[in-house]
Order: sequence, then structure tokens, then C-alpha cells
Amino acid sequence: MAKYSRGAGKKVKKAMHEMKEGKLKSGRSGRKVKSRKQAIAIGLSEAREEGAKVPKKKSATKKRATKKSATKKSAVKKRATTAKKKSTSRKRTTRKRSTSH
Repeated sequence: MAKYSRGAGKKVKKAMHEMKEGKLKSGRSGRKVKSRKQAIAIGLSEAREEGAKVPKKKSATKKRATKKSATKKSAVKKRATTAKKKSTSRKRTTRKRSTSH
């Protein structure tokens, strides 16, 4: 089975053509679209509005969940490394004190 319908392909083709001519503009700001990926996204969203067969958008919650887990992991690593640095710096200062007497 095809993921995208012919109507969706036509919309994307039209959006790409407009982008290459410099006529395709983004929705909210109205600026010219220069990115190929953005042109494809606009074509697919127009096809969705029309009711063409297009897969659903990837949900933002999945993206957020992966970002949150990645930031939690990095935060844990940072804490662990800073704790190690603090403990080693304390040991060094005690050694210096004992050798200076």
C-alpha cells in the first residue's frame, strides 16, 4: 500500500514549484520559503486539509519525551562528574596540608 495518495503528491509538487519560483510563503509570518523540507511540509499539510491520504504528523509529545529523558541523563552525568571533582579536590587539599607541616 502506498503511504501517500496521488493528490498529496500533486500538492507537494505544486508547493515545490512555487518555492523554486519564489512565490511560496509560510503561513504565519508570510515570509518566502527557502527550505525544501518546509515546502514539502506545506504541501503535505495542504493535502491533509483537503482530505488526501497522508500519514499523521509525528506527535510533539514523543519528541518532548525523548528530549526530556536525554536532558535528565545528561544532568545526572553532570552531577556525578561534579561530585567526583569535588571529592578529588578535597583529597588534594588534605594531602597538601599534611605535607606542608
